[in-house]
Amino acid sequence: QVQLVESGGGLVQPGGSLRLSCAASRSILSIYRMGWYRQSPGKQRELVAIITSGSITNYADSVKGRFTISRDNAKNTVYLQMNSLKPEDTAVYYCNARTPAVDYWGRGTQVTVSS
Repeated sequence: QVQLVESGGGLVQPGGSLRLSCAASRSILSIYRMGWYRQSPGKQRELVAIITSGSITNYADSVKGRFTISRDNAKNTVYLQMNSLKPEDTAVYYCNARTPAVDYWGRGTQVTVSS
């Protein structure tokens, strides 16, 4: 099992930046894929970005060029650097760890982009 705890959310103005962190309760070295998802009210949860154990990354088209996902295996932490934030980025952001047997999820952190 692995517990995931997100942090770093908050209120930011359009054009601003935030960095989200996802701390895992154990080593993430063996976890093939870590990712960030988000969910806005009335919408389905959607993929934002993923990073594999080999540091291969993939992003949703809506965030390409603005968001960067990274992982620090020594700290058991995954990050999401979000720049040039837009009001449509407002959502609860969830960390995900995908193993062959099961998906693990954090409880989420709220990101609100508003002036």
